[in-house]
Amino acid sequence: MFEHLREDLVSVLERDPAARSVWEVLICYPGIHAILFHRLAHAVWQKRFFGLARFISQIARFLTGIEIHPGAIIGRRVFIDHGMGVVIGETAEVGDDCTIYQGVTLGGTTLYRNTKRHPTLGRSVVVGAGAKVLGGFEIGDGARIGSNAVVIKPVPAGATAVGNPAHILDDSSEASDETKAKHTAEHGFSAYGVTRNMDDPLAQAVHGMIEHATDTNRRLNLLIERLSQAGIGLGEDMEPKDGFDASKLSKMVD
Repeated sequence: MFEHLREDLVSVLERDPAARSVWEVLICYPGIHAILFHRLAHAVWQKRFFGLARFISQIARFLTGIEIHPGAIIGRRVFIDHGMGVVIGETAEVGDDCTIYQGVTLGGTTLYRNTKRHPTLGRSVVVGAGAKVLGGFEIGDGARIGSNAVVIKPVPAGATAVGNPAHILDDSSEASDETKAKHTAEHGFSAYGVTRNMDDPLAQAVHGMIEHATDTNRRLNLLIERLSQAGIGLGEDMEPKDGFDASKLSKMVD
C-alpha cells in the first residue's frame, strides 16, 4: 500500500507543475485522497460487503467531490487533477499512469446489470476537463480525450478525440513502432488532452471544401475570360461574381 502511495505522489509531482512537495500533494490534493478511499472501498467490495463499500465511497465523495464506484478498477499512478465532479462507474477500468481532469464522467449507456457498461481506459490515457466517455468500449493506450468531448465509440491507441460527438484527430494505431516512439517523444504528456497543431476534423474538411471552391471559382472565371476574349458571349448570368470571400469563410471556421 505504501509503495503505491509513494508512486502516486511522485506521479503527481511529475505531471503537475503546481505541486511543490510530497507533503503538499499528500495533504492538499483531493485526487490522492479519492484514490486512497477507493482502494479501501474496493477491497471491501471484493469481500462482498457492498453496502459498506458504497458508504465508504460516499464519504470520499463528500470529502473530495470525486465519485468512484467501489466496483471500478483503478490502476497504479492514476492522477485525478483537481477532480471536482469526476464520476467513475461500477464497471469502469482505468489503466496505469492515466490522468483524469475535473468534470470527467466515465459512464454507462445501458441499464442491464452484470454487463460491461462503462469504458476501459488503457495505459497513459489523458481525459480532459468535462469530457464524457460513455459506454462499455476501450480507449487505447496513450490516447487523449479533449476537454468537453463526448466519446461514444472506441478510440485507437495514440489517437486524439475531440468534439461532440467526438471525432478522431490522429490515429497512430497502424503506425510502426518507430513512428509511435517518435510521436510520444514529440508530444509526451498532454495536459487536458491538448496537443500541438490539433484541429477539429470537421474544420479540416470545411477548409478543404473552401480551398476546392476557391480553385473552382478561379478556373471558372479564367474560362469565362478566355471565352470572352474569343468573342463568345455568355450573357449577364455568367458574369464573374465577387460575393465569394474565401478568407472570411476560413476565419469563421477557425
